[in-house]
Amino acid sequence: MTEAYIYDAVRTPRGKGRKDGSLHEVTAARLSAVALNALKDRNNLEGHAVEDVIWGNVTQVGEQGACLARTAVLASDLDESIPGVSINRFCASGLEAVNMAANQVRGRAGHAYIAGGVESMSRVPMGMDGGAIAVDPAIAIENYFVPQGISADIIATEYGFSRDDADAMAMESQRRAKAAWDDNRFAGSIVPVRDINGLTILDHDEYMRPGTDMQSLGGLNPAFQMMGEQMPGFDKIAMLKYPHLERINHIHHAGNSSGIVDGAAAVLIGDKEFGEAMGLKPRARIKATAKIGTDPTIMLTGPVPVTEKILRDNGMAIGDIDLFEVNEAFASVVMRFEQAFGVDHDKVNVNGGSIAMGHPLGATGAMILGALLDELERSDCETGLATLCIGSGMGAATIIERV
Repeated sequence: MTEAYIYDAVRTPRGKGRKDGSLHEVTAARLSAVALNALKDRNNLEGHAVEDVIWGNVTQVGEQGACLARTAVLASDLDESIPGVSINRFCASGLEAVNMAANQVRGRAGHAYIAGGVESMSRVPMGMDGGAIAVDPAIAIENYFVPQGISADIIATEYGFSRDDADAMAMESQRRAKAAWDDNRFAGSIVPVRDINGLTILDHDEYMRPGTDMQSLGGLNPAFQMMGEQMPGFDKIAMLKYPHLERINHIHHAGNSSGIVDGAAAVLIGDKEFGEAMGLKPRARIKATAKIGTDPTIMLTGPVPVTEKILRDNGMAIGDIDLFEVNEAFASVVMRFEQAFGVDHDKVNVNGGSIAMGHPLGATGAMILGALLDELERSDCETGLATLCIGSGMGAATIIERV
């Protein structure tokens, strides 16, 4: 099978996903174009240089609808002969786009692809698409649907994680993100967002709160306790599914959950022939990809079984992985991953994660893969694994090796 290589990876800064966020006036199509143009300029991609743009996006409605991938290509400087396809695997959409592109290359369906994703959460709020999994009683009731925050609290309850555990992890994410920015570790990948006059709108992750400490986190109320215990009473639904739980311990709040932000990320993937023709040197090989379905109620445990699957399918063990990027959707997701595999936290999200910098749904998978690649190079490590939990019960993972 043809090998698939990563030649480049870029991302925009993450802007606060609110009306007062720096990127609120920038549409998802324009954010996408920033990332696409950066790959084009950095790698001299002229004409029909890649087979397709595979673009992750979760809330595909309004200005993020109508095949946003193709809109993004037309909004960018890429040649109009390059098509685009939008995909949605919820929080793993950006990583799934990369995995699809890699497997297309490996299957010889084209020499190169651009993959990644975008989400403008300030302009197109999460849930605007009104998906049936949450609103159709015939599906939601049968599958014991609860919101993701309740699922995160179920994980904490089931696996014994305390509020202090979650807050300590959140504080460390903030510390690591600040250290990474102070050390310019993202400098080679960040593409500033500029206005029509070329003036910089945003050149850093503005969601970060480096002054976070245990005291400030301790003052925050649990975000999902009311919806769990009172109206509409999702805890009772969860305990119908898991009757061994006497109660749900609500430990998550805004400070130890992922931030709502805007952003885009793009990855250039191709075979050896593409690199030679373009005069480009590959940075890493995509060794393996995997996805899996999991329990739709607890929903966010997917990184564990999908990691077990990708390792098993490729004859690897957890000790073969040097560094991990596990999306910080909620603190309990990462803590459960580390607990399940006995992984040292010093190898996981070493430059901070979505708790500190934010989680632009459709883009995050591509962002954490780029962060993993950058850190493998910086720390002179060889093999890394990126994985995300996914709404409605799924998991996705990718293993890369430096070349």
